[in-house]
Amino acid sequence: MDPKRTLALAAALSLAALPLAAPAMASTSSSTDLTGSLTQLNDSGVTADVTGSISGTELTISITPSGLLAGAPHAQHIHIGGTNSCPSNDTEGSGADGALQVSDAAGSYGAIAVSLTTEGDSSPDSGLAVDRFPVGDASYSRTLEVSPEVAQQIADGDGVVVLHGVDLNGSGSYDGDVVSDLDPSLPEEATDPAACGTLDVASMAMPGGGADAGDGGTAGGVPTASLVGGAALAAAGGAGLLALRRRRGQEG
Repeated sequence: MDPKRTLALAAALSLAALPLAAPAMASTSSSTDLTGSLTQLNDSGVTADVTGSISGTELTISITPSGLLAGAPHAQHIHIGGTNSCPSNDTEGSGADGALQVSDAAGSYGAIAVSLTTEGDSSPDSGLAVDRFPVGDASYSRTLEVSPEVAQQIADGDGVVVLHGVDLNGSGSYDGDVVSDLDPSLPEEATDPAACGTLDVASMAMPGGGADAGDGGTAGGVPTASLVGGAALAAAGGAGLLALRRRRGQEG
């Protein structure tokens, strides 16, 4: 075979055989976004919105409550365990007139994993550090360190946020005849759960407008630029074969 024909054929076949560029792998992030909506327990009327993220062992969390007893400290925690859920508002407990106490709900939301204090220690040991919890409806925002195990459980969506402190009798302060099941030196109102909500992993929003027609866009899951590049290579290969056929016709 003519050496020129051999080179032309090899070039055409090499172009045609080049594979389409592989789709770019989506970048992964070690940060998990979190969200939650807390609803009332013990007919407290308390609600709260929660946002946050967990990155490695660093937890960032913000809470915006409404309806908490003004002028009073409100313990707040991330609980993990039980069924990782909240009891319903009409669940009766062992408190005054059937009020739900902390231990009554432990089968639903588990034990304290993180104390959401305003400063200092945030371990379960600070679960009743009333001097380091927000007062009334004060908003809360803090970044703190948690253990690797707790971080993984939160990232898996197993966390439950609970706000405590309920004015059951409407007196305007924590009082009453029944003592707290956590600390007998406190009335139950100081520690009874007021609101609860699961700390969910935030859903990722899909890009609006569907596939992007520009460079880096996708069509059927494959980057558009890759398809265009592959088409160009295929076209080049076809052109090489056509040129070879024409040359053969002229020499024949």
